[in-house]
Amino acid sequence: MPARIIALANQKGGVGKTTTTVNLAAALAERSKRVLILDFDPQANATSGLGLAKTEGRSLYPVLLGEKPIEELITETAVPRLSIVPAEVNLAGAEVDIPQMDRYLQKLRDAVRPLAETSRFDLIFVDCPPSLGILTMNALTASDSILLPIQCEYYALEGLSVMIRLIDQIRNSGANPNLEIEGILMTMYDQRTNLSNQVVQQVVEHFQDKVYEILIPRSVRVSEAPSYGQPVLLYDRNCTGANAYRQLAREFIAREKARNQPKPAEAVEPAQPATPAESADSKSAANE
Repeated sequence: MPARIIALANQKGGVGKTTTTVNLAAALAERSKRVLILDFDPQANATSGLGLAKTEGRSLYPVLLGEKPIEELITETAVPRLSIVPAEVNLAGAEVDIPQMDRYLQKLRDAVRPLAETSRFDLIFVDCPPSLGILTMNALTASDSILLPIQCEYYALEGLSVMIRLIDQIRNSGANPNLEIEGILMTMYDQRTNLSNQVVQQVVEHFQDKVYEILIPRSVRVSEAPSYGQPVLLYDRNCTGANAYRQLAREFIAREKARNQPKPAEAVEPAQPATPAESADSKSAANE
C-alpha cells in the first residue's frame, strides 16, 4: 500500500509545527508505523531535533534540481522505524531557483511520489517552513493531506483562515485537486487561561470533527527536548507532553482506520407485491 504524504504547515512560526512533526512521527513509529520525515525548512529544526548535524549538500535542494535521487538522502534516526531526509540552510536557494524551472510546483511531487509507491514507508511527513513560498506550495502540491497545528491564541485564528484559503487555491488551480485537511491540532494549550479555552471553542465550532480531540499542552520538557537532539518520547517518555503526543498518535491511527473502512452500501428497499387492483390495471394496459 502506498505511503500517505502529509504536510505539516502553518505560515505562522512558533505554533509547534516542527515539534509536532518530530514527536507525532516518533509516537507513530513507537506504534510500529514506518515513518519518513522530509525536513523542508531551511532552518532544519527537525533535523537538529532528531540529533543530526546540518551538513552542506544534505537536503532536498539537489533532489528538487534533479541532481540526486531522494533515496540517497534518507537517514536513520535514534528512533526505530523513523527516518529523515535532513535539511540545511542552502535549501533556501530553492525559493530562487525552482520558479525558473518547468513544472516548478510539482518538483517535490515528482521526487517523492515514486518513493511513496514503493511501500517502504507507511507515512511521509513534510515539515514545511513558516511561510507561503515556493517550498510550502511544493509541499502542498505533493501531499495527500495537510495537518494544521495552531497555537491557542487569537492571532492563530487569522493564520488558520489564511491556510484554508491557500488550500482552496491549490485545489481550484488544479495543482492538487484532491488535497484534504488531515486535521487541525491545537498546541500550547493552557487550561488555566480563558483565552485558550475560547480559541479551542471557536475552532471546534467552525471545523467540528476536523479538530483533534487531544489538546497539546504547554510543556517545559517538550521545549527542552530539541536542545538534546531527541523527541520528547526519548527525552522524558513519561512526561505530560510525551503522553499527549502518544494520545495524538492513537487518535491519528483511529481516524486513519475509519477513513479506510468501506462505506456501507445504501439499503435497497425490496419490491412490494402488486395489489390486485394494480395487477388488473397492468393486464388491461398490456391488452390495449
